[in-house]
Amino acid sequence: MNPHSTPENEGVASSEPQPGQDLWARGASGAQTHAKPAAPAWERDVLERLVFATVSEQRSARRWRIFWRFLWVILVLGGIWWMGRDSAATSMSGPHTAVVDIKGAIASDANASADFVIAAMRSALEDPGSRALVLLINSPGGSPVQAGMINDEIVRLKAMHNKPIYAVVEETCASAAYYIAAAADEIFVDKASIVGSIGVLMDGFGFTDAMHKLGVERRLLTAGSNKGMLDPFSPLTDAQREHAQTMLNQIHAQFIEVVRAGRGDRLKENEDTFSGLFWTGQQAVELGLADQFGTLDSVARDIVKAEEVIDYTRSENIAERFAKRFGAAVGSGAVDALHGMLPAIR
Repeated sequence: MNPHSTPENEGVASSEPQPGQDLWARGASGAQTHAKPAAPAWERDVLERLVFATVSEQRSARRWRIFWRFLWVILVLGGIWWMGRDSAATSMSGPHTAVVDIKGAIASDANASADFVIAAMRSALEDPGSRALVLLINSPGGSPVQAGMINDEIVRLKAMHNKPIYAVVEETCASAAYYIAAAADEIFVDKASIVGSIGVLMDGFGFTDAMHKLGVERRLLTAGSNKGMLDPFSPLTDAQREHAQTMLNQIHAQFIEVVRAGRGDRLKENEDTFSGLFWTGQQAVELGLADQFGTLDSVARDIVKAEEVIDYTRSENIAERFAKRFGAAVGSGAVDALHGMLPAIR
């Protein structure tokens, strides 16, 4: 140690490079000496708490979004179920007259289908409070298959439950609708109702002559000589026409048998009874196609003696319509075109 040095001089002397000292190490040491001091611990703690609070808030918001979405799904499904319930889902009441509507075209994809009508009739007759079943009819006809299924079920249900089944006609009860009504114990009509049309038809169009004049060639490839039968752009042979007429005659004979079995001695047959003609309600009563005049209310009040009327009609609910529109209805145009070629009682 230099005897003439002071502490201040020592500090100055120490900043000067000494012989043999590593300049790189000295530079690193100086950098550490002049480095900015670390952030205090409380700042780090505040930042962490802020981040955790933000994440927690986001998680909570996400949970609530999921909850509300789930709740909306439950409410929507509950609403669909509530509005889609069968009208027959009534509490067990006292004596009443059960009613099932048969309105519009009778077809497998309509409200007046065999599935809907039969299910409604079963519910009505199984209810211990029902004294009788009224089929409220306003239909121009439709499928002989659907009508035949309903007719057979009416006969079976009458024997099983020992309750009367009446048919009440509003505007129209023609063709397949009368096929159904014939199985009822009694048929009530208005004086101006349209009743009858006991016949079968198969309709369509033929464009072969028009295509020939326009120079249009029909290219139809089939495996089977009659596979293209009833194609509107191909000629109809005599054999095919005879085959179709045989089918119509057979279905007509089935229709006639059902009417005779249902009406019995009340039916006053003449040459026009099964010709496809239709009559007013007044004429129908005179011909034995109907029994008397009456409405739903008058039948419930005067015949059944149970004025309370409960509707058991089964109809397509919202869920079924949605499924049909966006699912099963795909390709319905082709199916409808095929149905147009099938026999119809209308």
